[in-house]
Amino acid sequence: MEKYFAREVDVIVIGGGHAGCEAALASARLGLKTIMFAINLDSIAMLACNPSIGGSSKGHLVREVDALGGEMGKNIDKTFIQTKMLNTGKGPAVYSLRAQADKHRYAAEMKKTCENTENLTIRQSEVTEIIVEDKTVKGVVTSSGAIYNAKAVVLATGTFLRSRCLFGETIIESGPNGFMAASKLSESLKENGIKLFRFKTGTPARVDRRTVDFSKMQIQHGDENIVPFSFTNIGKDLEREQVPCYLSYTTPKTHEIIRENLHRSPLYAGVIEGVGPRYCPSIEDKVVRFADKERHQLFMEPEAENTNEMYVQGISTSLPEEVQIQIYRSIIGLENVEIMRSAYAIEYDCIDATQLKLSLEFKEIKGLFGAGQFNGSSGYEEAAAQGIIAGINAAAYIKNTEPLILKRSDAYIGVLIDDLVTKGSNEPYRMMTSRAEYRLLLRQDNADERLTEKGYKIGLISEERYKDYLLKQELIKEEMERVSKIIVTPTEHTNEVLRQYGSTEIKTGMKLYDLIKRPELDYFKLAPLDLERPELRSDITEQVNIKIKYEGYIVQQQNQVEQFKKLENKLLPTDFDYSEIKGLRLEAIQKLNKIKPLSIGHASRITGISPADITVLLIFLEQNKGKF
Repeated sequence: MEKYFAREVDVIVIGGGHAGCEAALASARLGLKTIMFAINLDSIAMLACNPSIGGSSKGHLVREVDALGGEMGKNIDKTFIQTKMLNTGKGPAVYSLRAQADKHRYAAEMKKTCENTENLTIRQSEVTEIIVEDKTVKGVVTSSGAIYNAKAVVLATGTFLRSRCLFGETIIESGPNGFMAASKLSESLKENGIKLFRFKTGTPARVDRRTVDFSKMQIQHGDENIVPFSFTNIGKDLEREQVPCYLSYTTPKTHEIIRENLHRSPLYAGVIEGVGPRYCPSIEDKVVRFADKERHQLFMEPEAENTNEMYVQGISTSLPEEVQIQIYRSIIGLENVEIMRSAYAIEYDCIDATQLKLSLEFKEIKGLFGAGQFNGSSGYEEAAAQGIIAGINAAAYIKNTEPLILKRSDAYIGVLIDDLVTKGSNEPYRMMTSRAEYRLLLRQDNADERLTEKGYKIGLISEERYKDYLLKQELIKEEMERVSKIIVTPTEHTNEVLRQYGSTEIKTGMKLYDLIKRPELDYFKLAPLDLERPELRSDITEQVNIKIKYEGYIVQQQNQVEQFKKLENKLLPTDFDYSEIKGLRLEAIQKLNKIKPLSIGHASRITGISPADITVLLIFLEQNKGKF
């Protein structure tokens, strides 16, 4: 094959999935000539697995991407067919928005956005080689021999690298949904010193809705009050007719069929090399690991409005096709179901993310960035979150400005990247609220308060949007100050309102601010006692309620963050050989030299670094004050 020079750009993004789209859009919107390669243009923003965006903790990531100026939230607001706020029975820290997407429209709208973004070109081609000179990335080569030069490259290959799909004895060398795999790039990465892992994930069958008996299932409607993902859509009318989902269950017969055929599962037969996600197990895994459970729930989710395909959420499997048919037909309501697309497991190459800096740039190759499932994570939302950071930092690298590094106290995105880069992962990493130690501060409702100013300073948030954000913050502050001055007097009307919610009557005047803090009361329930309350948008009143009601807990976490910052501000040299520090254990020296932590706080989160090692590092810094 003869090579030829095709083009020179600023940024090349390899992969057109959720990470690739956000990376490419971010760099292009920051004024850099960008080209995004996809193995097939029809795979851009493809929802290869579940047809939904958001969910527990993942909804936080979507809101954060939006607050920085990303596209995922806007795109799902255009294309959802059902929306639901999850975990509303718990505190606001774990509220999470989830929307069923019309998967066809979702991909089409994102492709349309990419096609019409200034500075961004999309190109169908397989990238087979990265060009690296003097430990600096210089461009890529495609399967047709085309050479594209660039100042920065983002690897966002998703599940396409040397991917293969498996069900039973059937093995197909292919990417998700039958798209071609990227078979050659892995070798080029290895030749450049990049260590690859093998991970796997799976997807359920798609079935014909005409063969499902919904009368045996529990209907699951969306929320009446539609809450948008994008802060730009708050206050806008997003009302539309929502499509229902349905809840059903496996049966003892289902479990019997699975147990009898476990030896034919590639996972249990040892055919699959890759490690799968612990928090999204196949139905085989569920039956084996939870043998005492008589049934497992599943959801029937529509793939789109213009198709009869339905996604069987909760029943992913890699068992043979004929066994799959038996399994699905043993489920309540699916006795006569017809499968349209078989379930399968997919395994693929990805990296140990400890090879990256917190900016998502490779430590050993300048200008080369990683994002999404390539970094060992799972999920569309995790991918988009890494994508926008990689795109922003590729631009920062080219412009020679400081990279955007979000701390664990800034965002779930900060937790996600810190976990991947500092600890690595021996299985596909999934974001969960329990991973965020400051989750009361990192709520989905205040993502704009935490990140919009950063997005504005970077250049992804418009002047108009920033002014709207500042006005919102001012209105929240004014309303909180107004509420703090209101004294509620102990009248019969007052006590009647309090009794209505099981709250203790008052005998002397009491601040409305303090009444809101009572567990059984809130800002909204006390509206009858606040007759001069102004008309305010729902997102503003929501913030007022949360900030007052949880004030004590919020202050407590803010104090913890301040303590955390002291360790984060104790910076460590990034080009230092830790074997020179006496008193460090051999394991600590090896881990510190591998990760090259930015600070004492960063070092403290590395697996295998003990409190004693941190003490040694603190003494070392004190003795060498001013040298680094």
